Amino acid sequence: MNLTPVNLLFEDSRPGRRCMRTPGADLKTAVKGLPMEERRDAPPAWPETGELDLIRHFTRLSQKNYAISTNFYPLGSCTMKYNPVIHEAIAARPEWTGLHPLQDDASVQGALQLMYDLAQDLGTATGLPGVTLHPAAGAHGELTALMVLRGWLDAQGDDQRRTILIPDSAHGTNPASCTLAGFKVITVQSSARGLCQVEDLKKHLGPHVAGLMITNPNTIGLFEEDIAEICALIHATGGKVYMDGANFNAIMGVARPGDFGVDMMHLNLHKTMSTPHGGGGPGSGPICVTEELREFLPTPQVVETDGVYSLMTPAASIGRVRSFHGNFMVLLRAYSYVKRLGAEGIRRVAENAVINANYLRVLVRDHWRVPYDRHCMHEFVARPTKEMRDAGIHTLDVAKRLIELGYHPPTVYFPLVVNEAIMVEPTETESKETLDGFAAVMIQVAAEALAGAAFLHEAPRNMPVSRVDEAAAVKNPQLAFRIRE
Repeated sequence: MNLTPVNLLFEDSRPGRRCMRTPGADLKTAVKGLPMEERRDAPPAWPETGELDLIRHFTRLSQKNYAISTNFYPLGSCTMKYNPVIHEAIAARPEWTGLHPLQDDASVQGALQLMYDLAQDLGTATGLPGVTLHPAAGAHGELTALMVLRGWLDAQGDDQRRTILIPDSAHGTNPASCTLAGFKVITVQSSARGLCQVEDLKKHLGPHVAGLMITNPNTIGLFEEDIAEICALIHATGGKVYMDGANFNAIMGVARPGDFGVDMMHLNLHKTMSTPHGGGGPGSGPICVTEELREFLPTPQVVETDGVYSLMTPAASIGRVRSFHGNFMVLLRAYSYVKRLGAEGIRRVAENAVINANYLRVLVRDHWRVPYDRHCMHEFVARPTKEMRDAGIHTLDVAKRLIELGYHPPTVYFPLVVNEAIMVEPTETESKETLDGFAAVMIQVAAEALAGAAFLHEAPRNMPVSRVDEAAAVKNPQLAFRIRE
């Protein structure tokens, strides 16, 4: 039996020092850029310990990570809801994990059918039949849709429309995506009701407008009541309407964006369809478009002919936007979610998300300022009252106190149209008991804020890391690290 180790040792310049090297690798290549004093000369000295102590050690480490599986995670606009364990079991099956993206179509018919069926389901849910599963996240979906729009404009021979209108309550990725796609951005003001102001929109219309990017429900948690009129105005001027679908979980199964005039939208499968989310990934942001725009979608697309599935390139495709065929394991989980729930279940998700948000809004509104205190969708925005602010309390103080009390803070300081915003999204997967508990803590913090600002200014006091100077950390980040032996 060959017991030759995978890694070999080579000599360091210091006496007795040795480092790990892959057989055949050149020394300079293997450690290029690594200072001699940072190279390890031997494997780390692991302590001798029993299995029970080892398990306890790693279990305690895992418990330091706040997650949806441990407590309430009310991040507004981020939809941090439970990911069913059965989906993880399905995705772990060797029939899926053993696939390779370069396999011949004939050997991956099941995977191709899954992608085809998921695309059909997403097209049905949105009312937009052209679907690509390629984009890696919501912002990537935005960019892909804008590239599709550019492709459509170029096909029309129209090189004058290079302006996108965006409401001031939009996600920050919207203007960034426009810039990457070569468009200029004009901001549309919100009305006193927190909605896209139609009269201000009209002021910016003209032959220079390529389209509008609008989030619906918007980032304040309100449904854009004038969305049909807004879409008609954009179409009348020759542009297209893109809908940021980050908040689609509030209306899926109830309203279809394609029916009220939207031409393009993205879906955050890592939020809406209850797949893993957070920590930078994994993500998936498919886009859905009208039949008119389908031929400009990225390549390749899955098509079905007489029960056989294959990959093809649309006639006027914008090309590839990422490697292979999308984040397949996220698509697999989303497919499981959709098929398990069905049309009725998908609708109930949206209805329960709206019920939970409104229930929580009503519980806290007598203790916190709710700028738009009316029927909301899946989330609502609150802020400290005038009395709290006069006492020197800021939203950051509230967030730090919530951490101390065992709750992950909601999204803070967003949307920008609400000063000192606290954006709360309970999602449909939370129970009444959980919502009651969070409301009680929010009411407690409100009382503490009025009793004395110093108490909140010092929070958190019982965490491994107490209050830090975040402004100084941004200005003077400590990016260097050193391996401790």
